[in-house]
Amino acid sequence: MTPTLFLINIIGGVSLLLYGLRLVRLGVTRGFGVSLRKVLERGTQNRVLSLCSGLVVTMLLQSSTATTMLISGFVGRGLITVVAGLAIVLGADIGTTLVAQLLVFDVSWVAPLSIAVGYFLHSSKSNTGRRKQLGRVFLGLGMMLLALSWIKMSAIPLKESDVLPLILRPLESDPLMGLFVAILLTWIVHSSLAVVLLLSSLFGAGLLPLPLAILMVLGANIGNVIAPMLAARGDHRDAQRIPVGNLLMRIVGVALVLPVLPMLIETLVSYVGESERAIVHFHTAFNVALTVLFLPFIGFIAPLTKSFVQEQEKDKDISHPLYLNEKDVDTPALALIGASRETLRLADMTEEMVKICMDAMVNNDRKALSTVKKMDDQIDNLYRTIKHYMARMAQISMTEKEGERHFQTLMFATNLEHIGDIVDRNLIPVVQKKIKNQKYFSKEGFEEISALFKMVLKSVKLAQSVYISGDVKLARKMVRDKSRIKKAEIKTNKAHMRRITDKVPETMDTSGMHMDLTRDLRRINSLITSVAYSILENEEENSDGKSK
Repeated sequence: MTPTLFLINIIGGVSLLLYGLRLVRLGVTRGFGVSLRKVLERGTQNRVLSLCSGLVVTMLLQSSTATTMLISGFVGRGLITVVAGLAIVLGADIGTTLVAQLLVFDVSWVAPLSIAVGYFLHSSKSNTGRRKQLGRVFLGLGMMLLALSWIKMSAIPLKESDVLPLILRPLESDPLMGLFVAILLTWIVHSSLAVVLLLSSLFGAGLLPLPLAILMVLGANIGNVIAPMLAARGDHRDAQRIPVGNLLMRIVGVALVLPVLPMLIETLVSYVGESERAIVHFHTAFNVALTVLFLPFIGFIAPLTKSFVQEQEKDKDISHPLYLNEKDVDTPALALIGASRETLRLADMTEEMVKICMDAMVNNDRKALSTVKKMDDQIDNLYRTIKHYMARMAQISMTEKEGERHFQTLMFATNLEHIGDIVDRNLIPVVQKKIKNQKYFSKEGFEEISALFKMVLKSVKLAQSVYISGDVKLARKMVRDKSRIKKAEIKTNKAHMRRITDKVPETMDTSGMHMDLTRDLRRINSLITSVAYSILENEEENSDGKSK
């Protein structure tokens, strides 16, 4: 085999390995993402539990990089502390070595079986649920095993090559160069697992000397942190501290190992021999040693990371999203949680906007109106961000339940944005006119409009509970309240017309404003009640399905 053909085969094998790894990660996160999130959030009572939860999740995801990115997001959102996050990452690094331990076994016969099972599950009729995701996991695992066999077979003929020693000699003579090449390679492929398995396969085929392979394993352990560090740029400072802390621990660990590396290699060979498992054994031993060394001192490492991550000024723009994580888009279950929380923020802003508008009307407060107009711009910006985020989610296959929640969230957010527009374009001009021209409603008319405002505000608040809980009883109550608000509008308009007939001066002077306010408040209530109708429609469909 020529060097060119060997290189093509290696690139193809590594690409298949990475794609298989991606399939496993996608299958696990999309099918079991919420469960993994709960494991990580609940397993943070102490450092040992955090370590174990990171280990378990990474063995399922088969990527400590993915776990680190996930944890950085949790820390940035304040769900877990930096100390717990660093403990989880230490567990994640051990978890990925255990995956390597399993994959390095000669189980090539499992590859075709795994691919066949994966294809069957992925092609089943119920291919939008967990069965499809489980099929992805089996397909990915089969591809990974097939790729490792491919790499080993492609490497065997190169044992007799005269060119390979010329390429490897500079790396052997310059440890820092070998270390740098491994760091760069791991950053490029975004997976230390893939690099360690590649090194193990090349060493097993006799293409890499053991000292160089071990040195490159150390480089892979450093390079594994670069991708999460780059991904965390722009995130909350606490999110950035997780990969930075992990990098500090790894650099210190490598610095301690390098002077005694020859002695460690001799000890390794005396226990396990010069088989390809020696590579993954060293990988595991290094990460376990790091955990033993640093776990007791994580409480000191966490504050140390502050000196490497600059403090950020708090963003005063409330239109900036707090819960939308770009890394969750590929996992609808997680992305929908963030979108739901952001939509609730939108609902809070809308409720506050209506309330300030009512207060401005009551107190003739011009200043409050400028605040309301600014809030409408913020609502528009946040809604636009939510909409674009959910549009990217729509490109990912979702379960029927996730699809319903996606539609419900998008419609609720859209209606909230419309309510903001009604307040900005309709209610505010009426209140401005009242203040500017020093108009005053009749006592009865003022009480009726104020009561209608309060009923609508109560409905906006109830809508948030209905949306987040999906409670059918609350949804029915909301529909009944809509009917009451409509009756209240009709009642106040009739009373208003009677006052006009009686030629009440204030009523004659503010008739147009009165009718505009009651009309727009009813429109707001109609828009907000739509969230209840979607829940009741789903309930009816489920009831019809059960009766059939």
